[in-house]
Amino acid sequence: MSFKTINPNFPLLLASASPRRKSLLEQIRIPFQVIVSEIQENHSAGGPGANACFLALQKAQKVATLNPGYWTLGADTIVVLGENILGKPQDPEAVRSMLRRLSGREHEVITGLALLAPDGRTAHNESVRTLVKFKTLREAEIEAYLATGEPFGKAGSYAIQGIGVFLVESITGSYTNVVGLPLCALTRALVNCGALTIFPL
Repeated sequence: MSFKTINPNFPLLLASASPRRKSLLEQIRIPFQVIVSEIQENHSAGGPGANACFLALQKAQKVATLNPGYWTLGADTIVVLGENILGKPQDPEAVRSMLRRLSGREHEVITGLALLAPDGRTAHNESVRTLVKFKTLREAEIEAYLATGEPFGKAGSYAIQGIGVFLVESITGSYTNVVGLPLCALTRALVNCGALTIFPL
């Protein structure tokens, strides 16, 4: 079954409140509309990749149920150190703890993507992984970064697209995946699923 392709009069629905994902879609000029899913981001059973895919799908399904008939995109980004998922810090001590654990080490950033077709069926669901290596951090650097307020609301207590870029020694994989939306994987999926005929538009 073929559906209408995304265009200014038939935008992609982005099931996310993230200003970073909004900015990334604006960067590549895909017509979209933000509709927040407002689901609880609880990571449970299964591996990190499966978790990210599951939550991305939940977000997309929630929005698609209330706004049927559109291509709908859900995404969920997590930071994984060893076997542990590092969520969004709730207080200064959580920021300090996460940054100390990440200091001088390599961790993984995983984003789950879920694309629903206008009939509500899952057209695409995958996880994209990027390896990120932090430099060794001094306590003074951790305190100074904490004082900026930027770590709050960010998985792993940092924002690579902001001041937090100073923490990152190297990355292997998609940079935009670390920001919150792997654009190469996304545009490929949109074309392969028929949401776009070709990219760039």
